[in-house]
Amino acid sequence: MITFDEFKKVEMKVGQILKAEPVEGSDKLLQLEVDFGEDKTRTVVSGIAGHVDMETFVGSKKIFVTNLEPRAILGIESQAMILAGKDGQGLALMETNRDLAIGTLLS
Repeated sequence: MITFDEFKKVEMKVGQILKAEPVEGSDKLLQLEVDFGEDKTRTVVSGIAGHVDMETFVGSKKIFVTNLEPRAILGIESQAMILAGKDGQGLALMETNRDLAIGTLLS
């Protein structure tokens, strides 16, 4: 269990997927270029390959945790984490039920 004050530290923002490509050497990883409305885009590496329709995924808006410490995954620095959940029907990526602006901070 974490306290409410600890949870408040988690920064979740709307990001738009600008680019997605497979990570060489992995069947599960995609390297994403994501716009959070900041000065420059961020790279995000995620194990969602095979769970997304690339035609509709690129250009879509999803929810990300954006204040995690960057982490190298197969030599690529991942600068955020896409939020997803998995059940018996597969992987679901978190998104909003409204068209929120890129960079919107969720609370």
